[in-house]
Amino acid sequence: MNNAGDTVRRPLVITIDGPAGAGKTTVSRKLAQHLGYRYVDTGALYRAVALAARRAGVAAGNASSLETLCRQLTIDFVVAGGRTRLILNGEDVSDAIREPDITMLASAVSAQPVVRGFLLGIQRRLAEGKGVVLEGRDMGTVVFPDAEIKYYLDASAEIRALRRYRELAPKSTQSLKAVQCDMQQRDSNDASRAVAPLKMARDAIRIDSTALSIDQVIEVMVDHINRI
Repeated sequence: MNNAGDTVRRPLVITIDGPAGAGKTTVSRKLAQHLGYRYVDTGALYRAVALAARRAGVAAGNASSLETLCRQLTIDFVVAGGRTRLILNGEDVSDAIREPDITMLASAVSAQPVVRGFLLGIQRRLAEGKGVVLEGRDMGTVVFPDAEIKYYLDASAEIRALRRYRELAPKSTQSLKAVQCDMQQRDSNDASRAVAPLKMARDAIRIDSTALSIDQVIEVMVDHINRI
């Protein structure tokens, strides 16, 4: 690959959307590192709200209580020890938001317009000045419809479930079958919700990572960026 300075001549907003297990997190982080950009995991923001809701005893379907809760939250990303950490009301919750029950709750919470409205401003603030790679499910369709570069990263359902299972294995006792069932439910929730459903932006570049390594996916992306 080229050096970051040879790759991009001007700062860009790059969005990477796609379903769970497609490899978005690793690809987004490594692409940002390669370009010298800031990486923003927007899914972590929804997980943070889900964690706060669980701790406060707020149901995912209670829009009024969620709105009140959101007004009490401060969420930001910081880089510590070379890793991006998510800070919720002054607490590092980077590990707590990765629990399987928070993952499912985040999918339900993200369907609430009050939550999406609250996080919209945070997401756009994080992209001020450009030079940023943003990972999510509606980055290229809703949050940054004018982004210079949009990717939609996908993979087969079986491969996505296997990747997520391997990711969770060190800290979870879930079986592969249970992980796949959870993923299918999350896919259904994300694609069918009334507000900002998961879909590919019309001007996005779709990349199927089923048979590609992380480095191969990044090479495809960088080659495309070089031709912009």
